[in-house]
Amino acid sequence: MKDDSSLNTIVGKGSEITGNLDARGSVRIDGVVKGEVKCSDLLTIGPEGRVEGEVKVKLLTLGGKVTGNVFASEKVELQNKSIVEGDINTKSLTVEAGAVFHGKCNMKNELKPPSSTPNQPIKEKG
Repeated sequence: MKDDSSLNTIVGKGSEITGNLDARGSVRIDGVVKGEVKCSDLLTIGPEGRVEGEVKVKLLTLGGKVTGNVFASEKVELQNKSIVEGDINTKSLTVEAGAVFHGKCNMKNELKPPSSTPNQPIKEKG
């Protein structure tokens, strides 16, 4: 049986990927990914790592920067000097002193990416 918890994908410092990244197991990003990142286990974004797009993972440890919404089915850890510009959806959130988070956080047990159905308009009282 394959162990999905092993680190099997690394985007090294100085590397840049334009497009979506969909990986089984754990992933470490020390470079730049411009696109959606999906990972079946732990995604670690190092201090110089950057993701410009949506992140869908089981666990996220962030030391760098994410510009986009984060969906983590278990836990998000924002290390000092990390930056998130987008919403976080997770069961558990840890924020170290010095981390920056611009967005909303949803910590309900049932986490699903937002549906494509538009919001109902608000009726004005007249």
